[in-house]
Amino acid sequence: MAVYKIVELGDRILKERAKEVPKINQNIIKLLDNMAETMYHARGVGLAAPQIGVSKRVIVVDVGEGLLEMINPVITSCAGHETDSEGCLSIPGIVGDVTRASVIEVKGLDRRGKPLEVKAKGYLARALQHEIDHLDGILFIEKAKNIRKLVPKED
Repeated sequence: MAVYKIVELGDRILKERAKEVPKINQNIIKLLDNMAETMYHARGVGLAAPQIGVSKRVIVVDVGEGLLEMINPVITSCAGHETDSEGCLSIPGIVGDVTRASVIEVKGLDRRGKPLEVKAKGYLARALQHEIDHLDGILFIEKAKNIRKLVPKED
């Protein structure tokens, strides 16, 4: 496995709609593995393929409940709303308050090409929406209010 360099704000790929994955093959499996390793290495809770320079509709998320991998994810329903702070590995040192659906359903495929349906609420719902936004070329700062620099904690 490999740790990829994370693409940062200003790179054109972050503003483009990622391409659907027509067929799951070994390259996609390897991409999923490397994305997870990259996300954990960067201490993130989610990563979308465009964030490593790959225009594919692939995401990985782990909010502490175990790794979730999705290929061609689509949000099929949303309910409620809540506002909370978000950051992004592609926009280091910046946070903002984003209002998102509090409960969502997402359909996609797992690494074996099997249909996957996830019902998520709270932090997982937020992380999934954030990563799926990346697949559509949308960055959290476009939706955020109260954008601010993250102040590092002193030891």
